[in-house]
Parts: sequence; structure tokens; C-alpha cells
Amino acid sequence: MQRVEIAFMRLLAGLSGISILVVFGVVFAGSVSRYLFSAPLQWSEEVAKYAMIYGCMFGVAYAYLQGKQITFSIVIDTVPEKFRRKLSLLVDVATLVLGGILAYAGLIFAGKRGGIVASGIGIQMYWAQIAITVGGICLVIAAILRIISFFKAVSTGGEA
Repeated sequence: MQRVEIAFMRLLAGLSGISILVVFGVVFAGSVSRYLFSAPLQWSEEVAKYAMIYGCMFGVAYAYLQGKQITFSIVIDTVPEKFRRKLSLLVDVATLVLGGILAYAGLIFAGKRGGIVASGIGIQMYWAQIAITVGGICLVIAAILRIISFFKAVSTGGEA
């Protein structure tokens, strides 16, 4: 199972990195085009914005899998270790549920408003708005992997 988790983390890191490279490349190309050639790229702002949204969605799941997500460390650090592990499982279950809600809500949102055409790049907004669903699915997969790891550690007598 650990190999699956590592492979998924690498996928998320790669997709997030590609998204950031697209943002950088498009903003750079747009700036060069605008200021050197006085010919702005009309589509560059939209592409950068959508790539940034996808990058954030992948990055959130990646940070969560690494345990680097934002936490209330003042609460976590004050509870006993045994309760801290149970609290971690509770966070994983909550992330699973919230990721599912995010995926479902994103699907509804993209379905209702996805037919609108983006003015700069001429694609349907569905492809930008479905990023919310993709992010929710990534969080669900990440939470499932962490929950499996928790129970695997408990069953082998290790620390969860």
C-alpha cells in the first residue's frame, strides 16, 4: 500500500509542478508579448488562472498526504499521544467526507455553468470548473490512503 501512496504523491507533485510551470510560462510569454512586441496575448491570463486552480487542487491533496496541511497545532500538541492518533483518524475521515462533498458540489457547479464559453481561450468553462471535482477526488483518494495506513499500522502493532 505504501507504494500506491508514494506513486499517488508523485503523480500529484508532478501535476502540481506542471501546473505551476504552465502558469510561469504563460505569464512570461504574455509579459514578453505585451512589453516587447506590444501585442498582448488575450488568452494568457485565463490559461494562467485555470492552471493555478488545478495546481492548487493537486497541491492541497499532496500537502495533506505529506501531513503538511494547515492544522491547529496548539490543540494537537496539548493532547496525549494516544488521543492524538485518534484525532488524526478523525481528521482523515472528515477529509474524506469533505473531499466527497467538494467533488460532488464541483460536479454540480460544472454541470450547471459549464456551458459558458471562456472569452479568452474559447473553451467551455466546464474544463476550468471541473478542477473543483478533480481536487475533491484527489482529497478522497488521499484520505482513503491515510485511513488504510492508519489501520494497517494499528493491526501490525505499529504507531499510527
